[in-house]
Amino acid sequence: MTAPTETATTPAPAKPVTQLGDRIFAGSAKGAGILILVVLAGVAAFLVAQAFPAVVASPAELPGERSLAAYIGPLVFGTVLAAVIALIIATPLAIAVALFITHYAPRRIAQGLAYVVDLLAAVPSIVFGLWGAFTLAPAALGLMTWLHTYLGWLPFFAGPVSVTGRTMLVVGVTLAVMILPIITAVSREVFLQTPKLHEEAALALGATRWEMIRMAVLPFGRSGIISGAMLGLGRALGETMAVAIILSASGAVTFNLISSDNPSTIAGNIALQFPDSTGLAVNTLIASGLVLFVITLLVNALARFIVNRRREFSGAN
Repeated sequence: MTAPTETATTPAPAKPVTQLGDRIFAGSAKGAGILILVVLAGVAAFLVAQAFPAVVASPAELPGERSLAAYIGPLVFGTVLAAVIALIIATPLAIAVALFITHYAPRRIAQGLAYVVDLLAAVPSIVFGLWGAFTLAPAALGLMTWLHTYLGWLPFFAGPVSVTGRTMLVVGVTLAVMILPIITAVSREVFLQTPKLHEEAALALGATRWEMIRMAVLPFGRSGIISGAMLGLGRALGETMAVAIILSASGAVTFNLISSDNPSTIAGNIALQFPDSTGLAVNTLIASGLVLFVITLLVNALARFIVNRRREFSGAN
């Protein structure tokens, strides 16, 4: 009889030894993520609890003796209108500045310009508000008069032109200046990560610098541009002091950007009305803050959805 042959067994791979520093870092990161969720849930719970009395109250008890939807609706309209104006103005300018810094300007000029643009983000919003109210608004009267004269057939410039210049158009321009460094910084960093092989290949095939940017840089940085624009939009939606200082709000729902009849914004209305509000009026203001909270979450969710759809194009291959 032949002795049974022994089959060699492959030893199981040893589990990697986890260092103490790795465990501490992983626990800290997990704790920070959980803390963010807890804080967000706490803020949402506070807003819902404080806004509930205004939701169930009768219209006769609310400010202006109107329903909660009629009170918050014009504020939502003004908030979105001001933020969209700022985004339309700031996004193309921010992309142009980022492209100039990364692909056109000499290195010394690019470094200085990048520093100046980043410095704009550190300027307090109240300074922008004072600049917009006392400098930009009077200076924009001539432009608004020209827009009304030649483009008055559009609802945006129907007029009459405000004598003070404190209009929704000025608010939009001011907010655009405020969100410009955010969009520029994100776009600049994304453009710098464009693979050099793609840029050199486009130039080697005879493309001009602009054609290379259009074919290689902009497609690669599209998701970053969208992310920066959504960050800027979130900043514009929640801006308080600049809007409260500049805007002469009447509560009207209108697309007229150069008249004295301007819709207010949620954040600006809370800042102006909260010091003198008591009781149910405070709950009404908190209810409007809850609506702004939801709008901001929806904007961030939309930005995440758009970025995830663009994730399959990495441009790094």
